[in-house]
Amino acid sequence: MTEHLNPELSQDAPDSDEQQRLRRLSRSPHPYHHHSSDLPHPAERFVLTGRANKPIEADNDFLSSTVYPPIVKDSTQSTSDSGSEADDEHLWKGLPAPKPKPHKGLRGLNEPLSGTSTPLDSSVALGPDVTRLKEKTFAADSTLEPRLVFEVIRRRRIIARRATEAGIVLALGVMVASNPEVSKLLPIWGRDIKLFAFSYTSLIVLYPLRVVAVAYRKGRPSRLIPLEIPASFDPAPLLYPPAITLFVSLLVFPSNPAGVLPNIVLSLCSIPQKLIPKVDTYATFDTVAWMFTCLPLMWGTSYLDISIRDLDLPRISEETITLLYPLHQTLCVVLHYLTTTSLLTAELQLLSIALINVLLLAYSPQVQILKALLWGGGLGLLLLCAPVISWGIALARVPKWRFRRVSSSHDPPVLKSLTHLLSLRRLKNELLSSNFGDAIYESGESSEQEAPPPKRPTRIRTMGMGEVPPGGDSLPSSPTANKAVFANGHSNPTRRHTLPYIDNVVRRNATHTPSGRRKRATSMTVRPYLKLTQTQASLRKWLYAGYVYTCILAIIFLGIRPYVGQVALYGNEAIGWALGYVFGNLPWFRFQTVHANLESWICLPTRPDEHNHQCHLGWVQHIRHNDFGEANTRILIGAYWLAILVVGLMIVFRLKDIYEVDTRRKVFHFMMVGMLLPVTYVDPAFAALALALVLAIFLILDLLRASQLPPLSKPIASFLAPYVDGRDFRGPVVISHIFLLIGCAIPLWLTLASLPRTGSGCLAGWEVPTREVSMVSGVICVGLGDAAASLIGRRYGHRKWFWGGGKSLEGSVAFAVAVFFGLAAASAWLRVGGWPITGEQQLSLITSARNAGMCASMASLTESVLTGGNDNVIVPVVLWTCVKSLGI
Repeated sequence: MTEHLNPELSQDAPDSDEQQRLRRLSRSPHPYHHHSSDLPHPAERFVLTGRANKPIEADNDFLSSTVYPPIVKDSTQSTSDSGSEADDEHLWKGLPAPKPKPHKGLRGLNEPLSGTSTPLDSSVALGPDVTRLKEKTFAADSTLEPRLVFEVIRRRRIIARRATEAGIVLALGVMVASNPEVSKLLPIWGRDIKLFAFSYTSLIVLYPLRVVAVAYRKGRPSRLIPLEIPASFDPAPLLYPPAITLFVSLLVFPSNPAGVLPNIVLSLCSIPQKLIPKVDTYATFDTVAWMFTCLPLMWGTSYLDISIRDLDLPRISEETITLLYPLHQTLCVVLHYLTTTSLLTAELQLLSIALINVLLLAYSPQVQILKALLWGGGLGLLLLCAPVISWGIALARVPKWRFRRVSSSHDPPVLKSLTHLLSLRRLKNELLSSNFGDAIYESGESSEQEAPPPKRPTRIRTMGMGEVPPGGDSLPSSPTANKAVFANGHSNPTRRHTLPYIDNVVRRNATHTPSGRRKRATSMTVRPYLKLTQTQASLRKWLYAGYVYTCILAIIFLGIRPYVGQVALYGNEAIGWALGYVFGNLPWFRFQTVHANLESWICLPTRPDEHNHQCHLGWVQHIRHNDFGEANTRILIGAYWLAILVVGLMIVFRLKDIYEVDTRRKVFHFMMVGMLLPVTYVDPAFAALALALVLAIFLILDLLRASQLPPLSKPIASFLAPYVDGRDFRGPVVISHIFLLIGCAIPLWLTLASLPRTGSGCLAGWEVPTREVSMVSGVICVGLGDAAASLIGRRYGHRKWFWGGGKSLEGSVAFAVAVFFGLAAASAWLRVGGWPITGEQQLSLITSARNAGMCASMASLTESVLTGGNDNVIVPVVLWTCVKSLGI
């Protein structure tokens, strides 16, 4: 979440560059600190000048909350390189550095080394030009610190990268303005868009001035302009949520201008809160920011005229628009609570805006079903199952050996056990108990695989002369023990008694380990479960799972099903409508439905008219409508998808032990291309419905996986484990497969929202008369472009972009080429199939090729420069914006 900080707080932050260098020495989630003397090359060692006795504080992330926390040490830095004078005699200092392993995919080549433990870029990673620059610098002035040279180069690269991102956003705005349909909206909303741009730019320009003013108000700064952009600055929350929201709304709502104003307000709501002066620094809903988001209602009057003129289209009242700011902020808080660190700030803002648009502007049947699944199902699970899921997670974290052991073999009755488990009085007593014994504290190394500490064995001790067992004075002694004395003055040893005894049992400290380290206190959520036996804990897990599964079924059949039937299906029952939608053209099914008099429940489609061949819609539509039947075509599409899925999984399982995880993951990308690219034009409404249902299934399965409830959590986690990457470990949500699906689905949903609908009877609104290439732009971007960039870049990527990062020029070129040929293939299939094309999309072959090249280049550049968002979500939306604006 974007932190609510003001410029006053940013002045107390330490030097962000030094924190960035320290951050490079760490590995998430557990930092491993490397001393400067341990680095292999002298040029890579650094000294923190002027910071010897100054502790490291938290860094203000300068409008971005995606910065990593700084490394904090228990003691202050020493003046020596290693932080301690004793490190000069370190054992490993005199040994040679280990031979580095080449980057995977580039074995045996002179590629940049990955994972070097240095705060500065090495000479190999910087490239030949920077290496020559470094040699010249040392030759000209040997006293100049190389760190300053590298800092200048790094800052120039950062500025170039951020300027490129800003240029991409401006280029997208020019493309959107050139669209013929958007040009019709500009006379209506041109003044509001200009005022929005002016307000947005003014906030960005005034923020540095506010920071400088605060610095001079606190005292005389060391520099004339005490302003410096930190290396951790991420412009994604500043650029993408406001810009993408406005651009998409202009392209989606050409026939409904009333949908533009709510998105202008949402764009203002997504501006980082630090840009807006705050009355209360720590308030969630600031009064000034709330009033700022209501400015579009004050400066424009065209919204009332549009609402009166277009009564049949969905519109939002002014009272609802006024409440968009608290709704957006609250939704961001809830989403952040559910996903924690799985989503970045820009992704969280865009997700909240998309959900609000689905809630307020849902018009077509497919979006109404998506609204019921996301909002109805999500809120139902959050209200009914959130406490039980948290209990299940807490119970799953308790190791098996920490449960209470059964004292007797006599098992109590089942009814008595259930009554005892569900007793609220017992739970209350356990939570409020003041017995802070061994059950309250646990070692930090406790895990499910640990075994309980073994008991001390009974030892056999042989007692000699004068030896008395500890704590015992009643042992038998030798009768001549006190009589015999050696002549030399020594006592005669007594008779030896071999007696078993138990060593003194030293009671374990409940709060500290034997070494003196304080034990970690057991959480209040875990403490009640320590009184359970393992059998009772397993029974409770199944009770939690049964409750969650029951709630899911109840939400689906008692909540979502009636709403979908009443709102999206015009009063038809959802299950009966679905049976007719899929099997309605089968003669046997139609006969059984009529014979059982179920026509009032199952909606049968009308038989194709012999005189209405629909030849004007293309030969594919003619075969679908007249030869196979629309419902039978859906069965064939489903069978085709199932075959692709089975073949793809077989390939993935065969490659599991041969190729690395990134290569195996790209098989799923190609599966999406094979499943959606050929059939989306055939029935786009059915494809959109299938993607919405699969997204809901993915979310439910990931919820069950994260909840760790039996019996599905472990199989799901075991299946996903070989295909996760670093982004999936940022939080509790495995986002790879979800974002892959969303990247393919969002362009299709946005395109359908901008096109008119046809259909009759129970299928009203389920036919689309025209087609566009933008429908499959997400599949092309994620399935072809991203896969080609990864495979080619990892194998042949020798030249990196000059601003650094892991993206290579070869991978970006492969991305652009794959997207270009994918768009060309989609355009060719659209023309070969004979489907009607939207008016502004009818272009010549040369113009289409030029536009495809521009769109592919823009998407490739965005993918290479993007840092503050997931490329499987933002890049498809950027490509859709280009394709929708220019046309192919």
